[in-house]
Amino acid sequence: MKILVLNCGSSSLKYQLINMDNEEVMAKGTYERIGEQSFLTHKVNGEKIRFDNPVKNHKEAIDFMVEKLLDPKFNTIKNLDEIDGIGHRVAQGADKFSSSVIIDEEVIKKIDECAELAPVHNKAAITGIRAAMESMPGKPNVAVFDTVFHQTMPEKSYMYPIPYQFYEKYGIRKYGFHGTSHKYVSQRVAKLLNKSVEDLKTIVCHLGQGASLCAVKGGKSVDTTMGLTPLGGIPMCARSGDLDPSIVTYLMKKENLTPDEVEMLLNKESGILGLSGVSPDFRDIEAEAAKGNKRATLAIEAYAYKVAQYIASYIVSLGGLDVIAFTAGIGENQYNARKKICENLKCFGVEIDEEKNHEFRDEGRISSADSKVEVWVVPTNEELMIAKDTLDLIK
Repeated sequence: MKILVLNCGSSSLKYQLINMDNEEVMAKGTYERIGEQSFLTHKVNGEKIRFDNPVKNHKEAIDFMVEKLLDPKFNTIKNLDEIDGIGHRVAQGADKFSSSVIIDEEVIKKIDECAELAPVHNKAAITGIRAAMESMPGKPNVAVFDTVFHQTMPEKSYMYPIPYQFYEKYGIRKYGFHGTSHKYVSQRVAKLLNKSVEDLKTIVCHLGQGASLCAVKGGKSVDTTMGLTPLGGIPMCARSGDLDPSIVTYLMKKENLTPDEVEMLLNKESGILGLSGVSPDFRDIEAEAAKGNKRATLAIEAYAYKVAQYIASYIVSLGGLDVIAFTAGIGENQYNARKKICENLKCFGVEIDEEKNHEFRDEGRISSADSKVEVWVVPTNEELMIAKDTLDLIK
């Protein structure tokens, strides 16, 4: 069976067509700058091809994607009947969804009701869902939520210490995100260790443009860093992460900012970008730090320190620690970030093999032989998890 996985952003479309018989990616790509000077990067048969094809909306982007999947030159599929189902990444399911679901109008309505907590992400997902339904009518569509994996968190983990009435009235609590990634990586590292996930205490560090940590005990999420929205937790590339709540009202008064303006500041102008004044890209900041830029150095040090602090706190949540697993863009590719994070954890017996860490590519162990905690790098595969959930619901 073949599953098409879609991940829609406000101006982007990422997709993978996966043959679930062998979990082979038959084709994948990214449509960028939808509504502007759009272009598609399509990867198939070991080739990467760029198509400069401006589109006005996600419907046109999906139509062009389908055209490339059907193109006899690439020999991917002969007709749409070969696609058995479509899986959609949806960021926020709040407490309305405790599992992946087949999409109907009632589901779309509930996804829209959750959009207040992740407006950019959920609105884009709905746009993609409707576009897919229009372009490929009759196909079963499945919503897979970033938040579902974290539904196993205990109340003491997800409740905020504010008047309880606001939880009852508005559902204000920690929901967490990147659930499909945390689930995949925790299961994958268990397999690599030849152990059952039920026997492990793992901290997954999903460090990308958006970033979150998750404490996984016995295969279940017991705590995570992102909260009500994807703004909470560790500092990110352009998001602040956790801070003193009074800073928000203080800045609003001092700078005469509206709620929307301060939200934009914390989401788009903060994190390592705000600290460094250089870029939201970790590679740019490391290059500046190497030149002696003190603010760039501060941004790297603060980032590593905060990530390590959360790892330390999650040892309490787990009652111990067996594995730290790094994943996503920074976690997989920035050896210096991994090194600095682990240096802060030496008091817990965390030791990395510097040569392995520096030379490492792809998937494997980077901890030293005498480390008391296993440290691994595991590339995430959210698309495969979405495809598996989709297949389970439609077969």
